[in-house]
Amino acid sequence: MKKDAIGVVILAAGSSSRLGYAKQLVQFRGKPLIQNTIDLMSSFELKVNCVVVGARANEILENTDLKTFSAVSNEDWQEGMASSIRAGLNYCLTEYQHLEHIIVLLADQPFVTSELIEGLITKHFDLESDASFCEYNKVVGVPAIFSKKNFSALKGLSADQGAKKLLKDTNFEYQTVKFDQGFIDVDTAEDVLRLKQLE
Repeated sequence: MKKDAIGVVILAAGSSSRLGYAKQLVQFRGKPLIQNTIDLMSSFELKVNCVVVGARANEILENTDLKTFSAVSNEDWQEGMASSIRAGLNYCLTEYQHLEHIIVLLADQPFVTSELIEGLITKHFDLESDASFCEYNKVVGVPAIFSKKNFSALKGLSADQGAKKLLKDTNFEYQTVKFDQGFIDVDTAEDVLRLKQLE
């Protein structure tokens, strides 16, 4: 694994409007969801790491150990996910101009594992992909890793567009790895209850 070529962006800027409080801080197996993601990705010791915060930023940061991660403030978080992807990518490139790949994750996917991330990176490198996504419920999504050739396209996303918009480009080549529990995230009180049952 070419660790010196990879950056990590954890998206944690959303307002959790449907839940009513910070879903990033929902407890799972004794830790906030965002802490689980940070702890996991810190173990990889990649080149540059950041968490993009926006709504409820102070509350989230006060209750999170960032470890090797830097907090990036997205003042435009209300625009949607695209603004957080841009903010995270721009930070990583500012910190390390020779970055070759970027991993994008959400703060509220509790079942991401080191084995999943290792498999995603390995497949991405072995097949020299433009991008590699996780696949669940017959759709692709994050965690995902993108090669440098897609950085401009990521910066060009707008509104609440995630990186899946790139899939509409017929010249866009990508790989997938299976992540059967990838659909489990936290948006509502019902999601929190279901998550507690899976601890």
